[in-house]
Amino acid sequence: MKALRSAMLAVVAAAVAAIAAPAFAEPEYTTIKLEIAIAKPAKEVWAKVGGYCDISKWLNNVDCVITSGDGGVGTVRVLAAGRVTEILVAQTELSYGYTQPAREGQFYNLYHGFMEARPITATTSKMIYTLMYDVSDKADQAAKDADIARRRGMFEGALKSMKALAEAN
Repeated sequence: MKALRSAMLAVVAAAVAAIAAPAFAEPEYTTIKLEIAIAKPAKEVWAKVGGYCDISKWLNNVDCVITSGDGGVGTVRVLAAGRVTEILVAQTELSYGYTQPAREGQFYNLYHGFMEARPITATTSKMIYTLMYDVSDKADQAAKDADIARRRGMFEGALKSMKALAEAN
């Protein structure tokens, strides 16, 4: 009788654990690669649009505040009245990469962005922007495609703004 009761309790406990356990999809990472040609040298381009809070100049006038750090790796910026936090994780003379940290109670999509002003000739360059993140939280392929299209459109606009800023006198 004791053995039967123990076995039944084990089955009930396993069933409760299975029901209570959150269901996680396998990660499905997507990459969005964008670039635009600019009729200015890369160093001049970077000087106009490459500061960590220069994002406010070229992404829909989003507000940007550095909350910690000195502008180097580890610097934290907060965007959109605190809705987005980004940490600088890589930096060169003409590029930087950043990530968004996990937020309690929200799906963690491992979002990373990377932008670079790449020299093409002595007088021309291209701006490259790459995003990488997990879309496995989206309900279906149509929702994944819509999210990718939304982000692509937003950052294509950002690149056009960067080009206009960089080529202005």
